[in-house]
Amino acid sequence: MTVNEQILEEITACEKLLIGIGEEWKAEEMPDIGSLYEKMAGLIKNKDFFIVTTVTDGEILKSSLEQSRLVAPCGNETWRQCSKSCSKDIWEPGEIPQEVCPHCGAPLTGNTIEAEEYIEEGYLPQWKAYTTWLAGTLNKKLLVLELGVGFKTPTVIRWPFEKSVSLNNKAHMYRIHGKFAQLPETVKGKADAVLESSTEFFRKL
Repeated sequence: MTVNEQILEEITACEKLLIGIGEEWKAEEMPDIGSLYEKMAGLIKNKDFFIVTTVTDGEILKSSLEQSRLVAPCGNETWRQCSKSCSKDIWEPGEIPQEVCPHCGAPLTGNTIEAEEYIEEGYLPQWKAYTTWLAGTLNKKLLVLELGVGFKTPTVIRWPFEKSVSLNNKAHMYRIHGKFAQLPETVKGKADAVLESSTEFFRKL
């Protein structure tokens, strides 16, 4: 059985499905990223899933994936914040057409970790939903798909996913990355490394 067939089989069989999406899924490197998100939506539509993404381009938010099951802790460029962080306000795309902070007159910037002072309030409600969901995965048949997550922000997906897998005896993880597919000892026997671009791999699923 190929890895692809194995993963499809495990998606069907798992009780909980955790997906991490990293920098290989940036739209600037993958113009057809929208079609991959739609493929994902089709593959997992009947599953109890949660997706954590460190990609900040906001493309995933345009997909038909259930928004209540997504969290983007690194923010997303389409939401705006004051570049001087004078207030905790976050605006939807186009809400402030002049792109100038109504409080202090400073230019607006993307609400991401790239901002001088990132206003985290935007993702916190979803992060709470995620941690609650994650707590319910213990002793459940958990499949973890880590797609294209490198070492830019390993504390968001990479290391916590390893911990979740090591703590759950019914968990199995696939780490798929063009360069950084290596696995630590803590998940030995419970994880598979696939050294291939995760977008190319997913396209063939």
